[in-house]
Amino acid sequence: MRLHITVIFLAVFLSGCASTGDWSSDTPTKANPKSSKATRVDLKSQSVSKVYAPSDNLWIRIRDGFQMEPMNSPIEIEQVRWLSARPDYVNRSMTRSSRYLFYIVQEVNARNMPTEIALLPFVESAFVTHAKSSAKAMGLWQFMPATGKDFRLTQNVFRDERRDVLQSTDAALDYLQRLYNQFGSWELALAAYNWGAGNISKAQKRNLAAGLPTDYLSLKMPKETRQYVPKLMAYRQIVLDPQAYGIVLPELENHPYFVALDVDSDIDVAVVIKLAEIPEEEFRNLNPSFNKPVILSNANQQILLPFAHAEIFQANLKAYNKPLSTWTAVKIPKTESVDQVGKTLGVDVDTLRSVNGIPKGMRIKAGSTVLIPKTSSQAGDVSSAMAENASLNLEKPAPPAPKCRKSAKSGQNTKCGPTKTAAKGNSSAKNVASQHKSASTGIAKSAKNTVSASSSSKGGANSQ
Repeated sequence: MRLHITVIFLAVFLSGCASTGDWSSDTPTKANPKSSKATRVDLKSQSVSKVYAPSDNLWIRIRDGFQMEPMNSPIEIEQVRWLSARPDYVNRSMTRSSRYLFYIVQEVNARNMPTEIALLPFVESAFVTHAKSSAKAMGLWQFMPATGKDFRLTQNVFRDERRDVLQSTDAALDYLQRLYNQFGSWELALAAYNWGAGNISKAQKRNLAAGLPTDYLSLKMPKETRQYVPKLMAYRQIVLDPQAYGIVLPELENHPYFVALDVDSDIDVAVVIKLAEIPEEEFRNLNPSFNKPVILSNANQQILLPFAHAEIFQANLKAYNKPLSTWTAVKIPKTESVDQVGKTLGVDVDTLRSVNGIPKGMRIKAGSTVLIPKTSSQAGDVSSAMAENASLNLEKPAPPAPKCRKSAKSGQNTKCGPTKTAAKGNSSAKNVASQHKSASTGIAKSAKNTVSASSSSKGGANSQ
């Protein structure tokens, strides 16, 4: 089966709202509610070069959309000074943002949200798509696992949509809009994104009971949350007047950096990189959600490619006559060691361990899905059910039973049973399990440590 691609320009031809500088993105996508809402363009009949923008400077568009009032508080001033003293750090994060900012601004504008919100990933992750906190928050917007599930971000063997540029952005903006509707101010919505809506509500109730105001500056909150909005406002100030702080912003053109493609057949990541003629690092920066070396068509996944490489990919794809995918997936029917599974499936054990991330000494539990090299008897694509629901569960093998010792007098086996050492080991295991449970709870409640600036793991997109 040849790969059929449908291209989505994440911003395309101007429509009737050209006078406002907006882009049209209201064309329906294929039957996938999670797909980007952007208009699709067929590369067979339309050209990338014809896509244009109402302004050639994205920073101007961002400034024009600012709606929040600067606080001018000591904390905000301190944050501005911190950033202006580190121009190299600011430049690196600003340069990284150039891949994603156009799309994020596009989505923020579509929701009539202040464009300050588009700068929030500077605070959350410094625009590092692979950012992972100690509390297991992931991606540009730092979603915790449970919050990601609440916003239907798939997390399975094949992909983690908390890292997906399109899906995580959509979920984060949905969440922030919900919080704004609940609290009535963007400052409180952002605080709730960081600390949790429940905590903000409790803080407001305490102030009400004490006859105090319930706005952002009046609430008692953790230091991290108190600094959260001022950090965002500091980036606002830098973008608004970079020269005043000795910062040089990278040039950002007001057009899409990337193009999204839907695939109708499984395709290896290595094949995409080869046909698109891009460095692997660039592919990973745009497609950080893929956990495996194959992209599954039945998972409704989208490939993001740099703006100028979509036509290169299509031209090379037409001339490509080798298999598009060399991997498939199977479900393990019973709990076995990796060696046993490899022998049963006829797969090299090191390959099985490496591609599935299985540490040595672990067994694969029944019902798990593993990726294996494709054979002629497994030529089809991975099924939708497996693509959407695959999980890999591992366990340590049970400890060997204690050996029975022979009596010196009778020469017969003595009664076998747990030794004191074994009993102590069992007790220790129970203690470890208890400690792990406590540690997990503690981690879930602790503040997360992101690449650039931390945001709380107790609430918001970072809450369990």
